[in-house]
Order: sequence, then C-alpha cells, then structure tokens
Amino acid sequence: MTDPGGAVFLSYASQDAEAAQKICEALRISGIEVWFDQSELRGGDVWDQSIRKQIKSCALFLPVISHTTHDRREGYFRLEWKLAVDRCHLMDANLAFLLPVAIDDTRDDDERVPERFREVQWTRLPGGDTPPAFVERVKRLLSPELSQEPTATAPANARVAAAPTTPKPVPASWRSKPALLATIAVVVVALGYLAANRLVLSKHGAEVGAVPGSAAQSAAATAFNPPPHSIAVLPFLNMSGDANQEYFSDGVSEELLDALSRLKELQVVARTSSFSFKHQDLDASAIARKLNVGAVLEGSVRRSGRNVRIAVQLINGKTGFQIWGQTYDRVLDDALKLQSEVASTVAEHLEVKLTGEDSAKLALGGTRNAAAYDAYLLGLQRYEEAYESSDYAAALAAFDRAIALDPDFALAYARRAATLAYIYRSRDASTRPQLKAQARAAAEHALALAPQLGEAHLVLAYTYYRGEPDLAAAAREYDQAVALAPGSAWVQRGFAWFASFLGHFDVALRAARRAVTLDARNGRTHEVLAEVLISARRYREALGVLDDAIALLPGNQWDRVASAECSDCFRADRAGSCDL
Repeated sequence: MTDPGGAVFLSYASQDAEAAQKICEALRISGIEVWFDQSELRGGDVWDQSIRKQIKSCALFLPVISHTTHDRREGYFRLEWKLAVDRCHLMDANLAFLLPVAIDDTRDDDERVPERFREVQWTRLPGGDTPPAFVERVKRLLSPELSQEPTATAPANARVAAAPTTPKPVPASWRSKPALLATIAVVVVALGYLAANRLVLSKHGAEVGAVPGSAAQSAAATAFNPPPHSIAVLPFLNMSGDANQEYFSDGVSEELLDALSRLKELQVVARTSSFSFKHQDLDASAIARKLNVGAVLEGSVRRSGRNVRIAVQLINGKTGFQIWGQTYDRVLDDALKLQSEVASTVAEHLEVKLTGEDSAKLALGGTRNAAAYDAYLLGLQRYEEAYESSDYAAALAAFDRAIALDPDFALAYARRAATLAYIYRSRDASTRPQLKAQARAAAEHALALAPQLGEAHLVLAYTYYRGEPDLAAAAREYDQAVALAPGSAWVQRGFAWFASFLGHFDVALRAARRAVTLDARNGRTHEVLAEVLISARRYREALGVLDDAIALLPGNQWDRVASAECSDCFRADRAGSCDL
C-alpha cells in the first residue's frame, strides 16, 4: 500500500473474515485503498506495530460489528477499536473518521460496542454484501472536498441506497440532494449549527459523529461535577504478546496508582474500583462519570527481556480529550524512577504542586533490582487472586522471593506482612501466634526501611489489635497510617473498623464513608460502612448500604443475613438487640 494516509482500515473479528473480505474486495475494485490484515501483513512486518501505524494514519476506520464481536469479550479487534476511539479525541469534531458496519442484526445500542461507535450512523451490510451506493459513500468521505463531513450525518440518499440502516437523529438541513455545491453549503450550515448548540450536545457532543442530545442528556452532562484533583488509574494493556505477562502490566498500573494516592491533594480511586472496568468497552469519559473523577490515566506496557515500553495518556474525564500523553522506553532497573516520573507529570497536569516531601513519597519503599520488582508485581497479582480462595501461599512465595533478591525492598516486606495477616484470619488458634509474630516482624522491618509507609503502619496496627490486644499500640499505629496514607481506601477501611470497635462511631463513619468514596465499586468497602452503621444502631442507613454491598457481591451470604437481621431490628426498634 503506497498511501496509507488515504486508506480505509477494516477492523473485524477473525470469525467474520469472510464478510470482511467481501467488503474489502468491493472497495478495492472501485480503486479504494483498504488495509486488510490478511493481505497486508507480510513476513517482515511486525504485526502490532503495523496495525498501530495504520490506525494512526488511515483516513477512515471501518469496524465490522456482529454477533461475534458481541460474544467475544476479548480479541485483538477490541484493541483496534480502542485505538480508533483514542484517535478520535485528537480530531476535529466534524471530521469523518468512524464508519461502523453491521453485518447482521446486532442492535446499534449494543453495550459491548464502544460508546463512540454507538453515537454515529451505522450501515447494514448483511453478510458483507456491499452495494455500489455504499462504495460511493466511502469515496465521497475520502474526497478532499467532503472530508469534513460528520460521519453521523452522511447524505440521506447515500444511507438509504447503501443498505437499510438504523435511524439516528440528524439535522433536517442535511436532507438535501448530494450536489457538490449544495453539500458544501450544508456543511457550513451544519458547522454553525453545531457551534451554536455546543452547550446542548450530549456528553460527547464535541466529538466526531456526535449529534444534539436531549434535554435529559444535557442535564446529565451538566450534573457531572467530579471533585477537583480526582483521578482513576485504569489497568494498563498488556502488549507483550504473552497473556502470562498480564501480572506485570497490572502491577505497573497498581504501583502507579499507589504512588499517586500518597499525594494528599489528589483523590485517587482504589484498585478494586478502577480495575472493575478491565476488558469493558467503555471510553475514558464514560468511566470517569461512573467513578466520579475528573481525569483518567490509561496506558499500555510492552516488556521484552529487561526492556520495557510504557505508553500513558491522561484523559479529561469531562470532555474525553487527551490532556497529556507520553511513551517511555526504559530498562526494568529504572522502573521505579519511571513510576515517579510519570506520577510527577500527572500531578503537574492536574495542577497539583509537589513539594520535596511529595516527590520522595512517589518512590517510597521501592527497588532498583529488576528481578525483585518482577517478583513483587507477580506477588501483587497472586495477592488479589487469593482474596476469593483465601489461598495466599503463592503471593507469600512471590514476596519472599522479592525480599531475597533485594533485602531492602520495603514494599515487599509490607505486602508480606499483609499476606501473613490474611493467612492469620483463616488459620486455627494453634498457629495464629506464630503468624502474628511473623506479620509484625515484616511490618516493623518495612518501617525500619521506610518509616513513612502508611500501609505498613496499618498492618502493624492489625497485629496489635488481634489476639491478645494492645489497644494503645494499635491506636498509635492506626493514627500513623491515616496521617501518612489518607488517600488509601485500605487504610481508611481498617481504621473505620478499629474506631467502631472502640465506640468512636462519628470518627469511624467519616473514615468508612471516605473509603467508599475512594473505592465505590468494592462491595467489601460497603460492608465495612454497613458494619459501622449497625454498631452505631443506625439500622435504616445500614440497610441501604447493605443493598449496595449485595449488588456488588451478589454471592455473599453474610450481606443477606445481616440485611435480614438488621431489618428486623429496625422494624422492632429494639435498640441493641441486633447482634451482628
């Protein structure tokens, strides 16, 4: 292909290759350049690099939508779709770029299709059969004179002649005959119309293919007012070509999230909530609204031996536009330094002023040993996986390996302590004293290396609280944890539990509600808030919180039992009789 900049990129699931081939051939016969991977990816090409280059430079992106794409939760076509949506954020609002094609009766409001695709006009080409009218439409969209035509508002006769399409609202002024001068005039009128109505567009009104929204949509967009300096870090894409490397990309994301959460001016969504959108086809602005944050950080990680490439972009949650983006090529030994660099740049773009103390927090407790860092990231994944099974052996082994490789790795000691604390809960009384002693030793070692590590103070507090409790020592460590890591939902949740145990319900409720704000999609965080409310005998409020917990953890029986008993207490108004 000699001119990829004037080409059509055809994106499809492998099961739809036959239909995609028909579309490709119909376009090529008419002289339209099509990038179709079966024929364009030859031996010397690097597949992923070729695809990224073509999506970045193509003139039209044509996603083939079907029941197959609906059913497949994972697939390379989904990355292609995401890259196309990301490119839209950098485009003029009226530039035609997306041209979705449905080859069966898939609904145009299919929730597994990116929201940006659902905002533009779809064309129906059953089985890939491509009529001449559709080919002519593509030609017009590729022509310099009409390259500014919004995809959603293609001339009506082109839509009807091509194939039956799903109706979308379009300005009436576009329903003119396709004479060149008339079309150009209509484009000018439409641009004026879009500018005049900018404030009443839907949440993506300024983006490619958008159309005027309803009053309800406008109200919803206006109502979105996230807290200042709030951000979610999404799980980075694993671009290493090996699914077994996903722990590494997830771990890089989590470490960056934890580093940002140490900055007091930032409100950072916790891991459970931000990672709940993994493998979902939602754009950044949609996720921002669901998490109520002003910005979203997303990216990808490609690892090859000791080298790593990390690409990141910071997205404005209200507009969906990119604030900043950067690609870094580093060796693994510099991973911690890179983490600090990215976090500092993100904070600057969110207009957070960093002090010398803040900068030190970004690299707190880390390592420059590549193998230790790798083992630690593997441990983080095993730790998360173990929450359901309570089998923490693999996580503990990974953290122990990280410590063996770098005896000064404070974060690894802190996670070892937390892992032992979870194991403590599931063991019988005979082994608990030994486990508690090991957890305390690991937490104390972490603090000896990094005294400002709030999460280590939290685990140390837990060891004082359990077994034969030393409440004064526990209170001291909990206070340190909250002071050093106020942005950690984990810390706020643990402190809420302890304060409630002491009967300090106002303090406990503030901490529990803060934890829910930071980790709204974590059912266990709602459970802690419910338990604090129950302890405070605020049963009516607890019932509502338990409803949220049940919605997030439908298989958890404790929530249902607690809700039933709490309901009995509320109805009978028997203060203190609800023993939960």
